[in-house]
Amino acid sequence: MKTGATSLRLRLLTLILIPLLVISTAAGTWRYFSAKAQAAELFDRNLLAITLAVARDVAVSSGDAISLTTQSLLEQAGGGRVFYHARGPDGSFIAGYAYPPQPLKPLSDLETLPTLFDGRHQGNAVRVSKLTEFKTIDGIGGLMEISVWQRNEQRQAFARLQALKAVTIIGALILTVMAVIWFGVQIGLRPLDDLENAISRRHPDEMHPLRRPVPREVVRLTATLNALFEKVQESIAARDRFISDAAHQLRNPIAAIRAMADSVSSAPSGREAKLRSARVAEAAANASRLSEQLLSLDRLQSNGAHRKFSRVDMNTVAKQVAMRNAERILDNGLDIEFQGFSDALIVEGDPLLLAEAVENLVDNALAHGGACLTEITIEAKKAGQNSIVTVSDNGTGIPEAQRDLVFERFAQLDQGKGKGSGLGLSIVNEIAEKHGGAVHIRSNADGCGTRMELSLPLAIGPAAAAEELRSGALKA
Repeated sequence: MKTGATSLRLRLLTLILIPLLVISTAAGTWRYFSAKAQAAELFDRNLLAITLAVARDVAVSSGDAISLTTQSLLEQAGGGRVFYHARGPDGSFIAGYAYPPQPLKPLSDLETLPTLFDGRHQGNAVRVSKLTEFKTIDGIGGLMEISVWQRNEQRQAFARLQALKAVTIIGALILTVMAVIWFGVQIGLRPLDDLENAISRRHPDEMHPLRRPVPREVVRLTATLNALFEKVQESIAARDRFISDAAHQLRNPIAAIRAMADSVSSAPSGREAKLRSARVAEAAANASRLSEQLLSLDRLQSNGAHRKFSRVDMNTVAKQVAMRNAERILDNGLDIEFQGFSDALIVEGDPLLLAEAVENLVDNALAHGGACLTEITIEAKKAGQNSIVTVSDNGTGIPEAQRDLVFERFAQLDQGKGKGSGLGLSIVNEIAEKHGGAVHIRSNADGCGTRMELSLPLAIGPAAAAEELRSGALKA
């Protein structure tokens, strides 16, 4: 049995985890940038508040000192330590660090409200809040500048921490989903395991339907299995009937051959011995023909027969069958006529099986034509998009009520005569069906005898067939 490349668990994991991972990645990325924006907003507000506090203390103390509360804010501010620089109205340094950060790009004229910008200080990226306002310190009035800054490492660390928390939660969710799928599939497949065990415990002869309760999702599978069991059971029954019928049909000619062979030695004269030997040979030929038909039927039922299909000219097949049977028909005191078609009649099929079908039609005409049979005609022609091979006779004919029965194996058409239809027409019917065609039984135009028609779909038109014959692409 051929197994799939992946298990059901892996398929479900793939189908669920791929979109989940995509969504999780998008959610984690969004969470990182969202946390980064929140951190920037939070820390910027804190930085602005500290800027106003430093400006107030510097103005009140004339730059001498800042209050303990403001000092505490500088040291314990969220996002790390805060630094400041104060420049007096006269442009001189009055408090904090001597050199403030430089902006990464030129700033426009500063307003009296605090301004936030990115800068660098001693090689570190910093966030700066700068306030410019008019103040008077020690009797000198002018613009006082207060710069307050904080390094960016803490802001980035805060954003990464928030993103890490989100990723951790998402990862835990994914692992939970994986575990649920893995064990959930195992639990969900238990009814199928029970079904498998029930089938494995069956005897090969047990073909009754499965009656076990199964989940709704596998009801159709169980119904398909039951239908398969029913078909197998019917096939086995048909094969058993066929073997029984075949054994019965073979037993009669074999018994006849044995009896006639015994009678040869007791013949009263050499002439009688020759006659009895001829009957033995004829019975042996009939038994051989029956065994060939059994082999043909077995070949028909083989799954690989359709792989041998090729292009076959039914005009040639019909002509060859007529030539092979001409001597036999003439020896029986009958006339034979072949009417070929002007062009090739190309079909897709097995050449041996198609020849066997036409051969069986000729056998049927000889075997069931009756005492009034005097002529057999084999004809190949084209009708629409079909190739038609006809074997007609002027014998007793087949009553219309019995025409469906002749295609059954070993059907008894005339109980009084005790002679059945054998396998021939059954084989012809199966060959026709395998090749997409059909067999029809018709009466001749004068109402006497029977006309058997083997109809098969043409693969190519006559003109194309003639071209292939000329080029050698098609074997006649």
